[in-house]
Amino acid sequence: MKKVFAIAWKDALVRFSGFSELIFFIILPVIFTFLLAGGTPGGDQDPRMRLLVVDEAKTSISTRIIAELENSSAIFPQVVDRLEAENQFDERRATMVLSIPAGLNQAALQAGEAQVSLRQQPNSLNATVASRAVQTALRKVASAIGAANKSVQEQEKRAPFSSVQAKQDFFEEALKISINLQQNVPQRVNVTTASLTQQEQDYDPRANASAGQMLTWVFIPLFGISELFAYERSVGTLRRLLTTPTSKATYLLGTIAGQVTFALVQMGLLITFGALVMKLDWGRDPAALFVMLLASALAAAAIGTTMGTFVKTSGQANGMSIMAGMLLALLGGCWYPLEMFPVAIQTIVKINPMTWAMQGLIDLLLRRGGMVDILPEAGVLLGFALVFFIIGTWRFRYE
Repeated sequence: MKKVFAIAWKDALVRFSGFSELIFFIILPVIFTFLLAGGTPGGDQDPRMRLLVVDEAKTSISTRIIAELENSSAIFPQVVDRLEAENQFDERRATMVLSIPAGLNQAALQAGEAQVSLRQQPNSLNATVASRAVQTALRKVASAIGAANKSVQEQEKRAPFSSVQAKQDFFEEALKISINLQQNVPQRVNVTTASLTQQEQDYDPRANASAGQMLTWVFIPLFGISELFAYERSVGTLRRLLTTPTSKATYLLGTIAGQVTFALVQMGLLITFGALVMKLDWGRDPAALFVMLLASALAAAAIGTTMGTFVKTSGQANGMSIMAGMLLALLGGCWYPLEMFPVAIQTIVKINPMTWAMQGLIDLLLRRGGMVDILPEAGVLLGFALVFFIIGTWRFRYE
């Protein structure tokens, strides 16, 4: 064990020989997690995402759209004038702006010319979720308006309206009736909540971003084990080990154990930051969380070990580690929820260990799962670790 500890300590001195490693170890992960997760919660403020609404129509239709948005579980509308909306959007203080133009009225609807516009900041997960919520609200309003227009058409067949105002009044009344019927649709499906579900959990993009950034910034250094091997080959350290009574298994165990320990420390710091600063709840089962973190770290370290048997130089290892980490994070749901990907992609990415790591953390954070719930994901990750450890050990050479 003394040799294992000595090898791990040596790797720590090599890895943290410069201040730049500390930047990648904790500073950048914290910054990216904070920014991409949307900062800290605002106390008693509405937990839903804010949507700026510019209502220039000021009609019953636009009022109904805003009312439907207020009923959304994902967003809440804040009505402002156009100048204020433009200023907040340009200064990136708002991620979304919904504009309802002055021409949105019954005549425009009947002519098929009614339009609204939704502006959103690029590469924003919140904006993507909000866009779907807006579309849902618009579909509900469109359904009610369609029923009201149908009533107007049927009434015109029986007796023409005496004036445009009479037609408009009839439309308004039909729209109210349609909305009332829509809100009081009889329940045709009985929903039974399982006894194991203790409380309803809403999707929290902050939790998704925090877990995803943690995996991204931890997997890349673990893939970087390959760079440690390449560096020691280049300076001749591995060749000198041949003259000592140190077996290949001892060397690999010391290197891998040290890097996995650093990864667990890094994940612990990021989880602490999320819990204290961002007020995230990291689940109800600390033991299950530790199992997921350990299984994820072992899988990533095993892949890094195998990569180290293929690369020739530190530069190759560094570039491959970053490229592989970023690509697997993107396809594993660390940056965007997997539900946003096509079904075919969701199936293919099951060969990606980050997919299973992210799924296990989501089960703990959002679904309030426990040890039993994450055993499949942890088992798959340990399977990845075993396969790649066998390949890496078999292919490992001192020079």
